[in-house]
Amino acid sequence: MNKYILNIKGMRCGMCEMHVQDAVRNKYNIVKAKASYLKKELIVISELDLSIDDFHLAIDPTGYEIINYQKQEAKKGFFGWK
Repeated sequence: MNKYILNIKGMRCGMCEMHVQDAVRNKYNIVKAKASYLKKELIVISELDLSIDDFHLAIDPTGYEIINYQKQEAKKGFFGWK
């Protein structure tokens, strides 16, 4: 399982979070997407091996900008994904 941490520029409220999350959910079959406008961050858990270009295809049309991209191994914890 893969964990992606993306810093997103332009999110300012809860609706912005939903737009970013939905953009990724609608484009790819992912396990979880969680955005935070306060942290300016999107965390995605997926079995797919997604590149920065894949995320640009999903997020760029929404008007938000990806500033940074990190990929890690996701681990299932007792209370969810880590």
